[in-house]
Amino acid sequence: MRIGPFGLPELLIILAILLFIFGARKLPEIGSSLGKAIKGFKSSVTETEEATTLESKDSKKSS
Repeated sequence: MRIGPFGLPELLIILAILLFIFGARKLPEIGSSLGKAIKGFKSSVTETEEATTLESKDSKKSS
């Protein structure tokens, strides 16, 4: 299984390092925060795309 340039062994090593640095108690909290940040980013991108689409439709109608 490959995710971008990383394979399963590399991902396991990264996870082990994160577990060592942050501890088992902090990892779920970090994951939750990261998930919320990604969700916020995606919603912002969607809003921007919708606004751009509306503006382009409005400019076509007025032309």
